[in-house]
Amino acid sequence: MSNTIQSRYDFVLFFDVKDGNPNGDPDAGNLPRIDPETGHGLVTDVCLKRKVRNYVQMAKGDEKGNDIYVKEKAVLGRAHVEAFKELGIQLGEEFKAPISKEVYEELEEIGFPDGISFDGDEDKNTYFLIIAPDADKKEIKEWLKDNKPSKAIKDAVSESIKQAKTRKPTAEEVERGRGKMCEKFYDIRTFGGVLSLKSAPNCGQVRGPVQLTFARSVDPVVPLEHSITRMAVATEAEAEKQQGDNRTMGRKFTIPYALYRCHGFISAPFAEKTGFSDVDLNLFWEAVVNMFEHDRSAARGQMAARKLIVFKHDSKMGNVPAHALFDMIKVNRKENSDKPPRDFSDYQIDVVGNVPGNVALEVKI
Repeated sequence: MSNTIQSRYDFVLFFDVKDGNPNGDPDAGNLPRIDPETGHGLVTDVCLKRKVRNYVQMAKGDEKGNDIYVKEKAVLGRAHVEAFKELGIQLGEEFKAPISKEVYEELEEIGFPDGISFDGDEDKNTYFLIIAPDADKKEIKEWLKDNKPSKAIKDAVSESIKQAKTRKPTAEEVERGRGKMCEKFYDIRTFGGVLSLKSAPNCGQVRGPVQLTFARSVDPVVPLEHSITRMAVATEAEAEKQQGDNRTMGRKFTIPYALYRCHGFISAPFAEKTGFSDVDLNLFWEAVVNMFEHDRSAARGQMAARKLIVFKHDSKMGNVPAHALFDMIKVNRKENSDKPPRDFSDYQIDVVGNVPGNVALEVKI
């Protein structure tokens, strides 16, 4: 792995959307996210990180060290098990024992300690008590003693932990697992992650060197709601009800235009802990610049990264507070500012003032 970065970076990303929904809110019927007090549009940091992950997975995901941990339909625990196998660390084995419906329902009511879970299928009338591979048998026994569950639960749990072959990783093994996860997965090395899952070997927690803020639109936005029609129905019952008309109505939400501003930070001290290198940094800039190019959809047809301004400090700890640098980036409307903005050309982005000598200004796009 290449040497880790030796400078702190702070950056400002501008991106825009035209006639689209940059980040729908599932709690609001997928309406574009908005600050209700000011009317400014919002895009979450999680949304932007997802796009970076997707780009890296498509562009470099088959290369060693650039796999993605949090990807669509992934079972995260499998990556933990695989990492420990590669390190040659012996793990315990998951143990499943059938239980009665009564025990299953009682467990649902009282809860359970770490290392124990349960699963059930009412249709098949099958219920299982599950002991995790790294369950701490001593903690489970203490839980039984302190909570005094029914005899049926006590017997089921006691017999299961007696038969289960569990092993909890040592602190040194957890640290080795953490290092292996950073080595294998680009997004862990970059953004960090909580790797202490109940259902998988504990790999600790990783605080990533790259962090992003919510993106906020420069001007207030007005979401539009559009009625749309599909010239087909999904079921025979719908077709009979409509007597062959076969139409399905729906709704779509868009923002006519918005320019968003996001702030980012890259810490060299945290990069040392995850192994985030200059090669990783260059890939991150590449992903930020191109992440919208492979994220097209009916709701995001016209989104683009418009400006990426980077401040590179000449030290690991940094030379100037980030907010002082961000305050130098000014965005103003051009002529006809009394009309709603509808294009990036309606704005002027400038760096106002002199950049300190121990900070280098780089404009990526």
